[in-house]
Amino acid sequence: MEESYLIPANSKKSSLILGFFTKMDLAIFSSGVALSILLLMLAGTQKFIVMVLLMLPALVSAFLVLPVPYYHNMRQLLTNIFTFLLNRKRYYWKGWCVSHDEETK
Repeated sequence: MEESYLIPANSKKSSLILGFFTKMDLAIFSSGVALSILLLMLAGTQKFIVMVLLMLPALVSAFLVLPVPYYHNMRQLLTNIFTFLLNRKRYYWKGWCVSHDEETK
């Protein structure tokens, strides 16, 4: 045997809380829920539309920590999308077969 070690696919889950959440995810979710509960208690209204608007912090924070395939959660996916959209769009080839003389042209 070549003394190689194969890392299991779910090795990252053991470092997560409940297998899905990081400390930052739980902080975002708990602050959104706490803010929504506080707003609902302070408002004391019976109108449905107002109650839905007061629940928006909890809904948005739950959306951000929602698990997504191939990414950790929606927050990471949105971060990657914004990073791609806001960064440089022109990529320069720096492979092994490019000569440095072509760069100056």
